[in-house]
Amino acid sequence: MPFLFKKSLSDRVADGIIYLVLALFGIATLFPIYYVFVVSITPYTEVLKNGGFLLIPKSITFDAFQAIFSSGVVPRALQITVLITVCGTALNLLVTTLLAYPLSKKFLPGRNPVLLALIFTMLFSGGLIPTFLTVKAVGLMNTLWALIIPGLVSTFNLLIMKTYFESLPPEIEEAAKVDGCGDARTLMSIVLPLSMPIMATLGLFYGVNHWNAYFGGIMYLNDRDLYPLQVVLRNMIITPSVSQELAVPQTQLSALPPESIKMATVVVAIVPVLIVYPFLQKYFIKGMLLGAVKG
Repeated sequence: MPFLFKKSLSDRVADGIIYLVLALFGIATLFPIYYVFVVSITPYTEVLKNGGFLLIPKSITFDAFQAIFSSGVVPRALQITVLITVCGTALNLLVTTLLAYPLSKKFLPGRNPVLLALIFTMLFSGGLIPTFLTVKAVGLMNTLWALIIPGLVSTFNLLIMKTYFESLPPEIEEAAKVDGCGDARTLMSIVLPLSMPIMATLGLFYGVNHWNAYFGGIMYLNDRDLYPLQVVLRNMIITPSVSQELAVPQTQLSALPPESIKMATVVVAIVPVLIVYPFLQKYFIKGMLLGAVKG
């Protein structure tokens, strides 16, 4: 039976200070999300009365959400963002896996030069203009592929996955080969089922990156009908007229403050990630630790 020691007064004070600091950090992290949601459901008159800043609304309205979803711009942008996130993440994981698995084998010919070349891209890149010219030259301009293919593989995520594959017991793959499995069958039937933690972790990395990306849409898209949600949100923030970005008459939004409409769009942009994250959280820490440290 383990011995139970009573904490001294100094230990309890130290624990109290630690909990207090962590609580303050938690409040500082959650308060912006809470404030955005409050402003998005606050009526116009109350926003004006409080000078745009309030913590607890006296009345609640969902007119801002009704306005952005009835415009057609935000729903279309949301669908495009979901499409890019789902397809982009799937392709990211596919290509990263097909590259990381062979590189995890020390007997692979030319393994070290390939790894050095990949690590070189973490330190140096061609730059913005050469990347733009390359995307234009291959005909990806004004297509959704321009938001997926240029960032198809992250070298950082690749190295994490490679290290994870190296941490798997080699006896498992040897047993599979004795049973007649080839490399592809071993990867699909043995390695991938054992790699769900790292897949979920890197899938979260790739997915959040696709969901929050807006710079690629600004650079490579000219058709406003192809804008993802983050680009629409960015334009709403910098555009003087929200109705112009939502493509609705100003009279239709006259009863709503621009701040509420912008905050409602922010809520739409962050809620899906908040919903998905708890389901992947149990894999997150395990996948990062096993993928970052071999042993």
